Amino acid sequence: MSAATSPFRQRCNFIIDLARRLHACGMSTDRLEGAVLTVSRRLGVRTEIWCNPTGIILSFSSPQKSDGAEITRVLRLAPGDINLKALAMVDDIAERVTDGRMEVDEGLKALTALDRPMAREKLAITVLAFGLASGSVAALLRTSWADVAASAVIGLMIGLLSVASSSRPRLHEASDAIAALLATLTATAIAAFVTPLSLQTVVIASLIVLMPGLMLTTAVAELSSQNWASGTARFAGATVALLKLTFGTIVATQAAHAMGWQPQLISAPQLPAWAEWMGLLVGSSAFAVLFGAARRDFLIVMAGAWIGYGLTRLGGQIPGLSSEAFAGGVFLAGLGVAMVSNAFGRIFRRPGALLRVSGIILLVPGSVGFRSLSFVLERDVVLGLDTAVAVLSALIAIVAGLLFGNLLVPPRRYL
Repeated sequence: MSAATSPFRQRCNFIIDLARRLHACGMSTDRLEGAVLTVSRRLGVRTEIWCNPTGIILSFSSPQKSDGAEITRVLRLAPGDINLKALAMVDDIAERVTDGRMEVDEGLKALTALDRPMAREKLAITVLAFGLASGSVAALLRTSWADVAASAVIGLMIGLLSVASSSRPRLHEASDAIAALLATLTATAIAAFVTPLSLQTVVIASLIVLMPGLMLTTAVAELSSQNWASGTARFAGATVALLKLTFGTIVATQAAHAMGWQPQLISAPQLPAWAEWMGLLVGSSAFAVLFGAARRDFLIVMAGAWIGYGLTRLGGQIPGLSSEAFAGGVFLAGLGVAMVSNAFGRIFRRPGALLRVSGIILLVPGSVGFRSLSFVLERDVVLGLDTAVAVLSALIAIVAGLLFGNLLVPPRRYL
């Protein structure tokens, strides 16, 4: 029995579980809806879908009936986190079912089998990846070895907090503010009593994993694709995350000042040029872990980060593209990453997100948005607004590059 001739309700249940799992993998609304509609057509189900960052509404009817929906489901979901391993497995199951290599009921069982708790070894590796990502970002900024070490240590602390808060809802709600407070207090204490630091750089590098830059980019992409409800909600969520991070930093700064701490600051970069590329290598592997990449996809995910960062540096050296107002290097990187990831998906019949997500992670302007809000809360409104314009310019450049890249090389089944 082919997938298209399986019982109607069974096919609908498969589509519902598919949509729920794509949402949990952090898919944007336009890509999720496109993927669900493509699978529905191949299964012979007429589907209407409405999706936002916290829920999905699905209505199903058979092509032979035109008198309204036969099944309607409303799913209330938590905002998803990027999980490339789960995304690749869900995509493979959907491919097998729609091609007839797997029965629909077998596909449902395969999707259910993905619900496995994270092992302790995986939790430990995730905490380590937090530290490596923070230290590598400090190296990419070429500050000092003390900054790299401090950022890595604070990143490990934030990783422990993130893992601990994942199973505690109340702690999770305040975890961003607590992480920012912890990072700023620790960095200030190190700068005051141990060794001079580039304080703001260390704080930003320590919090880089929590910065909602990717969420901001996804929100603008959704708005540009006319998913206004979803894009507005996601943009609001990213703004709230930035506000919590900024509030925690400001509170910690005031507390350190009240205790009389006087941090010693470094103003000039001190790292050699090779440290930047070492930071890129370590950082790309750390983000591959944080994005949940499977072992066989590790180098692919890392390569995405190399492509995005390399194209950004290349664009910054081309005359006429290096203007801050135009952000041509970021546009070139977004264009190149979209084309390469879509070509990879079409050639190897695997999700282009394996390359795309890591390719834009070092481009997204979450840290710049954090600085903008910090300036505003410190009453430096003019500098805050100037930085906010830089955020908007970078967001527009990234999204424009992705849109043009998708136009030149269309994605495979939206994934």
